[in-house]
Amino acid sequence: MNTTTALQKFEEIANRYLLELECFSMEQLKCKPSDDEWSLGQMYQHLINSALYMHLRNLEQCLTQREDPAASAAEKTKEGAAIFDQGGFPPIRIQVPPSPQYTPQQPDSKDQLIEGLNAVIRRMKEIEPMLEKASAQNTAAHPRFGGLHAKEWFLLIEMHYRHHLLQLDRLKKWLESNEILQ
Repeated sequence: MNTTTALQKFEEIANRYLLELECFSMEQLKCKPSDDEWSLGQMYQHLINSALYMHLRNLEQCLTQREDPAASAAEKTKEGAAIFDQGGFPPIRIQVPPSPQYTPQQPDSKDQLIEGLNAVIRRMKEIEPMLEKASAQNTAAHPRFGGLHAKEWFLLIEMHYRHHLLQLDRLKKWLESNEILQ
């Protein structure tokens, strides 16, 4: 997928998250199925924070690295190569044990989430035109996927947001079945 198409798909997905957000109260956004699972609000926080403070930060690092012909790009892991070959994450649930470093905080308000999603959309639109001249030699390491260049970091954001639609749907069904969402 090229970056223009990825941006278009990302905007569609992000706008779905914004529309869905209108349907939830703060109580619903903070309600967790169990102690080991995230609330909808925490999922939104995760999407916003991972895009702004990990994906886009690493993408920008790739854009600002000096071109060094002697340097070789870090390699993707097998898992990273598979994700990009497939064009997305497998439709499986990925659960990480709760931890202060990884577990997102509950949101303070819906406005916080709206502003965060809009900030990601704005940054994606600003940065996409810069990717045309980005070198594939400049990489930043992803903890599971290895060295990714700027375009791959950009594509990863769309894949990540798309993958979490499964969690959004699962949590909505849970809220409905427990009569928390009506």
